[in-house]
Amino acid sequence: MPSFNQSIFYPAVFFLTGIPGFETYHAWISIPFCCLYATAISGNGMILFVIISESSLHEPMYYFLSMLSFMDLGLCLSTLVTMVGIFWFNAREISFDACIGQMFFIHGFTFMESSVLLAMAFDRFIAICNPLRYATILTNSRIIKVGFAVVIRGTVALVPLLLLLKHLSFCQSHVLHHSYCFHPDVMKLSCTDTKINSAFGLAIVISTAALDAILILLSYVLIIHAVLSIASPEHRKKAFGTCVSHISAVAIFYIPMISLSLVHRFGKNAPPLVHTLIANVYLLIPPVMNPIIYSVKTKQIRNTMLKIFLSKLI
Repeated sequence: MPSFNQSIFYPAVFFLTGIPGFETYHAWISIPFCCLYATAISGNGMILFVIISESSLHEPMYYFLSMLSFMDLGLCLSTLVTMVGIFWFNAREISFDACIGQMFFIHGFTFMESSVLLAMAFDRFIAICNPLRYATILTNSRIIKVGFAVVIRGTVALVPLLLLLKHLSFCQSHVLHHSYCFHPDVMKLSCTDTKINSAFGLAIVISTAALDAILILLSYVLIIHAVLSIASPEHRKKAFGTCVSHISAVAIFYIPMISLSLVHRFGKNAPPLVHTLIANVYLLIPPVMNPIIYSVKTKQIRNTMLKIFLSKLI
């Protein structure tokens, strides 16, 4: 473990952490991690390719799904280099500016994914509660505007947060708990007052992910009310079936995020291994699981993938 002089200030060099206590097995541990990365990248890449290449999938629901896959792909690629560097080459050092850049992409893609999940909830709400106006409400031009709004919302809020971080001084241990730079983790290492940073970070989380979660919940309250009013049990089951994939995606996105936030806020005495494992679950499970969920549960995606695969095979 590196030792540090108490007079070190910005610019700082941070040291990322692999799996605490299992450093000698990092080469073996990298195998499942590489499999997860390969699954996430290939799965989301396949979803994007299928939606772009198949004209029958050029519909609002699949446009939003392609946005979700793009966010998951960006989230994976944001941490791939540091993760591989730690496990294969024990390259744990990361400069302060590189750390800021990685945080921008990790948190940016996370907030964008939250916005896309909200847009997908709105899509399901319109499809079930107002199907006759679905095509007139979710036009291509409006979907493009939603895409721009998602990107702007996910990036603009981060700029002042990261600028505030650059004004902090770091004179404690520079060892982070994760294999990537995470804002609360970096902020904890500062030896100056971080009340403004903490308050601003909390405000951003509340105004993005927390607000999105509340609106998604509200959407499903209205969807359930509309579905229960359908007389036919078969139609009711079919309406609920169109929401299963999205509900699963929401669960695998928010549960790891909430768990990681709780560990950072209340788990100061938790073993470092707990921090690391939850951080890796938060990072990798949604990008790995989303393509699997939508491939299994969405008939059009599954059939198109099979058609492409069989045509290549023949």
